[in-house]
Amino acid sequence: MERRRLLALVFLGVAVFLSGPGSGLRSGLRRTSLGRSRGSGVLTGHDAKGAPLRRSKRGWMWNQFFLLEEYTGTDMQYVGKLHSDGDRGDGSVRYVLTGDGAGTLFKIDEKSGDIHATKRLDREEKAYYVLHAKAVNRFTNIALEGESEFIIKIHDINDNEPRFTKNPYYARVPEMSEIGTSVIQVTATDADDATYGNSAKVVYSILEGQPYFSVDPDTGLIKTALPGMDREVKEQYQVVIQAKDMAGQMGGLSGTTTVSITLSDVNDNPPRFTKALYEFRVPESLELGAPVGALRAVDADIGENADMEYRITGSDGPGMFDISTNKSNQEGVLRLRKVLASLYCVTFDLCLTLPLCCCLGTALYEFRVPESLELGAPVGALRAVDADIGENADMEYRITGSDGPGMFDISTNKSNQEGVLRLRKVLASVFI
Repeated sequence: MERRRLLALVFLGVAVFLSGPGSGLRSGLRRTSLGRSRGSGVLTGHDAKGAPLRRSKRGWMWNQFFLLEEYTGTDMQYVGKLHSDGDRGDGSVRYVLTGDGAGTLFKIDEKSGDIHATKRLDREEKAYYVLHAKAVNRFTNIALEGESEFIIKIHDINDNEPRFTKNPYYARVPEMSEIGTSVIQVTATDADDATYGNSAKVVYSILEGQPYFSVDPDTGLIKTALPGMDREVKEQYQVVIQAKDMAGQMGGLSGTTTVSITLSDVNDNPPRFTKALYEFRVPESLELGAPVGALRAVDADIGENADMEYRITGSDGPGMFDISTNKSNQEGVLRLRKVLASLYCVTFDLCLTLPLCCCLGTALYEFRVPESLELGAPVGALRAVDADIGENADMEYRITGSDGPGMFDISTNKSNQEGVLRLRKVLASVFI
């Protein structure tokens, strides 16, 4: 009995994109008839001029067809043609198609062997279909050929824009970072075929956020682009990153994401007292350990970098006071350690050393007056100086101790801020 052969007539679509006016998608079809010569083990056929063709097993496989996805034509898309050399055109041969989508997505003309796709196909849903074909006698249903498997592969078109895995992204980077410090890496994926053309080749660029930040076009790694960015000047930055397919070429599809970048604090600001001078008045009967007053300093940093620690760095009453930090409001609380007896000047330190008292210009004043000096007459004047100005430099003098109790009064001359010492009782000796 004559050995029959099943032939495949394949139509290959080649897509050409034109950029001129009136351009569109054109497809050219090339038809090839292939068969298997008896005993040869290779596929044979003829070219357009009728010359015989031969190919080895490493060549193009006859049993693979190609379709462009997202076909927009009004007619069913032509896939290819199956043909048996036992078909003499008398209608006695019937072609049968089974497998993925047979009868629904793909239909075969049982008389001619023509295969059509009935619907638009999306490569991102399914990249290829495996089907089986055979030719049988229409009247006896006897197979003229053994069942043959073939594949319909869906060729990709650029119909998917890149999508970022997150939107928005959140990142932190220390203030004052050097140029090129890594911040965060963003990633976009493209559902198109990465093995076919540049439809899935993504390139990153920065749309908003210059000149502070930059992005690596290949990896999506965001880095700092300016030195010395100060959190105390600006803390938050909004950066918009674009991912574009077709390797960034014109006509590529794109997607964007927003990256919210926060400058985290570093300890780059010293604390500062809210006042240059603190003056506290307390009764002599104040109990030991009782609070004398509170001092406040502020720091432009935040968090742990703004936690305060106060120290007494100098005093004319050594050991008279303690200072501690109130953690709830970061104030320095001054407390009494010894019994009060006079006026004390205390210097505090908080990273900066700030003098908080005025001092007399001379450690010892000596006045000589006649015994006949009248009561209320001036004995002499004392002068103290203060680096402050205005009300902060106004003076008030008090006598805190004397070996002649009640012998003298002291008052302030508002015109020159001197202390004027006056006689209250009749003089009889020398007094200190």
